Amino acid sequence: MARTPSICPFCGCGCEFYLASHGGRVVGIEPSPSNPVNKGMLCAKGWNAYEFIHSPDRLTKPLVRKHGTLVESSWEEALKTVAGKLTEIKSQYGPRALAFLSSAKVTNEENYLFMKMARAVFGTNNVDHCARL
Repeated sequence: MARTPSICPFCGCGCEFYLASHGGRVVGIEPSPSNPVNKGMLCAKGWNAYEFIHSPDRLTKPLVRKHGTLVESSWEEALKTVAGKLTEIKSQYGPRALAFLSSAKVTNEENYLFMKMARAVFGTNNVDHCARL
């Protein structure tokens, strides 16, 4: 069985584990005993952090709504669509019409950059985090 070091995707704590794989498929998780954050332990989410990897329902490409239907697109097109809609809302209704909800599944640094984008680029203080919900 192969072991690949990784960081848990479920919160910003930084727990480390090894993805155990067999035959090219991730089949389990092994906590890292040397990581100073989790010290060989994991929460329930961490123990099951691999289950979405091979899910047939997992999105692997961006989707953009065209004429009421979601269709696969490139990342460039998806990002351009989102940026255009956000800019349009800001122009039409002002920055207070926008709100940004961040995720506990990314690092604190990524959350900080997200907040800076909302405040500096779009001019809104309507920023929240899913851990508060």
